[in-house]
Amino acid sequence: MTTLLIARHGNTFSADETPRRVGQGTDISLVESGVLQATQLGQYFKKNKLIPDIIYCSQLQRTQQTARGIIDILQLKTPMIIRDIFDEIDYGLDENKTEEELIARIGQQALDAWNQQCIVPDGWHVDPQHIRQQWKNFAEEIVAGRYAEGVVLVVTSNGIARFAPCLLDDEAAFDADYSRKIRTGSLCQMEYEQGHWSVHQWDTLC
Repeated sequence: MTTLLIARHGNTFSADETPRRVGQGTDISLVESGVLQATQLGQYFKKNKLIPDIIYCSQLQRTQQTARGIIDILQLKTPMIIRDIFDEIDYGLDENKTEEELIARIGQQALDAWNQQCIVPDGWHVDPQHIRQQWKNFAEEIVAGRYAEGVVLVVTSNGIARFAPCLLDDEAAFDADYSRKIRTGSLCQMEYEQGHWSVHQWDTLC
């Protein structure tokens, strides 16, 4: 069995800041609470014996810092591989905008369609089919590779992680049970066995 852990990076805005929608074009670091979330992820992995054999992250420092925090807690010598396929999406016209500004431009209905059905709002530069294919290619790579019987961790952003359920036989059934929106510092766990992927947990705060 292959275990695929997908973690969203930690917080990039402190409690006294207004969060903004930051994509692949905005490379910001974790704030103090985000560093703590990385530590909590590592502690969760340790407690639940989910020790990654390999860790993937994006080119963005927020994912790399989260991955390093996990590695430090677990005292791993696990390789950390940087892959651009895990970079956040491009929010186009709404890059660095607040949620209020975003809703004022596209409307709540369009935002709900993105959150619930991954329908891309006008003005964003996102190709859902391409992202889904990247997940499928990556999944084929890991189940056929060195860690096919191991634990693979991907630290990425919500815009990318939300498409991982494309690996399931019935993506529509997933949407009936779960939200595509994943909170910062949260964990998703998928497992591959006998030719099929399943969801073990989704958007678990550690």
